[in-house]
Amino acid sequence: MEGGKADDKNRLLLGRIGAAHGIKGEVRITPFTGEPLAIAGYGPLETSKPGLVVEIASAWLNKTVVIARIKGVSDRNEAEKLNGIDLYVDRSRLPEPDDEDDFYHADLIGLEARLSDGRVLGEVIAVPNFGAGDILEVRDGQSGDTFLFPFTRTVVPEVRVAEGYLVIEPPVETEPGEHEEPN
Repeated sequence: MEGGKADDKNRLLLGRIGAAHGIKGEVRITPFTGEPLAIAGYGPLETSKPGLVVEIASAWLNKTVVIARIKGVSDRNEAEKLNGIDLYVDRSRLPEPDDEDDFYHADLIGLEARLSDGRVLGEVIAVPNFGAGDILEVRDGQSGDTFLFPFTRTVVPEVRVAEGYLVIEPPVETEPGEHEEPN
């Protein structure tokens, strides 16, 4: 988990504070929640800065980013000091998923990644999102190499959190210039 210990499944990353917004102390927050404004409803949030706990006083959506006022932050200079800080909530404050197709990204960390024929690729070590969708980062236990796979239903058709694994069907690679002619 970014900003926290990878083995700490009790803290879930909810968002990341970005640049200051305006002069009254508001900040931009990139939310990692299913519903962007939900990040404001969790009360005090732990952060990636040791000893710092923040609480969102108010928030509104501006395109894909949440603009928020943080309690105790009243000017741009204070807001700028928060840039890059990750926001976490303790897992115990969240509901358990309703069915086996629902899970938190933190549940994926540590799962064994297998091919559909049962061969083991490695272990999921991260679930980054660089803006184009979630990605699974898998480390090969033998070589230590890491591989990135798009976290889509096509590439990851099965996630078995309770059984400790997920199935990956890697996209077919083609050589430059290699393609099928239309019929």
